[in-house]
Amino acid sequence: MPLPDTDLFVHERRRLTGLAYRLTGSWTDAEDVTQDAFARWFALDTDVRSAIRSPEAWLTTVVGRLCLDLLRSVRARRERYVGEWLPEPLPHEVASALVVGDASDPAEQAVRDESLSIAFLTMLESMTPAERVAFVLHDVFAFSFTEIAGILERSPAAARQLASSARRRLRADGPPVAATADHTDVVRRLRLAWESGDIGELVGILDPDVTLVADGGGLVGAALRPIHGAEAVARYVAAVSAQAPGLELREQSVNGLPGLVAERAGVAATVAAFEVAGGRVVRIWAVRNPGKLRLWGAA
Repeated sequence: MPLPDTDLFVHERRRLTGLAYRLTGSWTDAEDVTQDAFARWFALDTDVRSAIRSPEAWLTTVVGRLCLDLLRSVRARRERYVGEWLPEPLPHEVASALVVGDASDPAEQAVRDESLSIAFLTMLESMTPAERVAFVLHDVFAFSFTEIAGILERSPAAARQLASSARRRLRADGPPVAATADHTDVVRRLRLAWESGDIGELVGILDPDVTLVADGGGLVGAALRPIHGAEAVARYVAAVSAQAPGLELREQSVNGLPGLVAERAGVAATVAAFEVAGGRVVRIWAVRNPGKLRLWGAA
C-alpha cells in the first residue's frame, strides 16, 4: 500500500538526496533536485498520483533524469571554474544519514560506505553523465538494469554497457585505496606536524608521490593546479599556516573518513580529506571554496 504523501516525503527524502549527492557531488544541487522531484510529485493530479503503483520508483526516475540533465549542463560550467573543482564535503551528521542499505553483507556495505568518500566522488568525475547514473544506481543502490534503462530511456543492454564502461574508467584510474585502521593515526600525526610547521615531519608522513588538490573556486586563495611530491606538498601546507595566523586544526570526519577542518575565528576555512596507504598520505583534497563549506559552520 503506497505511503501517504507526507510519510512518503519523510521516508524518501533522505534516500533521494543521497542518490542525488552521489550523482552530482554537490549537496546544494542534491537538495535542489530532491525538492524539485517532490514539487513535481505534489503537482500531479490526485487521481494520477493514486494510479502510480510505486511512488518511490517514480521519484527515483525523476531524480535520476534531473541529475542526468544537471550533469550534462555542469560540464560547461566546470570549464569556467577557477582552479580545480572538488565535491562538496559533508560533516559526519550529514554523511552518516546518507548510508544506504543494510549491513548484512559486509562487502556490499563497504561499497556503499565508500561511495560517499571524496576519493570515490572525485573519480566519478571521469565518467560521462549516463555512465555515472548507470553505475551509481546499479553498483551502489542495487537497481536492476531494466529499472535503470527506464530512467536513462535506453535499453537494458545499453544500461549494462554504460555501467561496464564506468567500471573500466575506475580501473584505469586505479580504485581509491580502502580506508585502513591507521587512517586516524596518520591524520593525527599530520595535524601535529602541520601545527608545528615541521617540514621534515610532514615529508615523512607524506608518500613521496603524494598529490594535493585544492578547491578555492576563485573566491579564496588556493593552488590552481594539483601539487605533486612530498616536499612540495609539505611546503605548501606549512605556508598555509604561516600565512593565516590563528588557524586552528580539528580532526573531523569528512564524508565518513577521518579528515581535518581548519578554522579561523571559529569559521571553517578549509576541509581536508585524505587517502592513506602504507601508513602515509597519498592524496589530499582541500576544499576552501566558502560556498561548499556552508554545512560546516564552526566545525
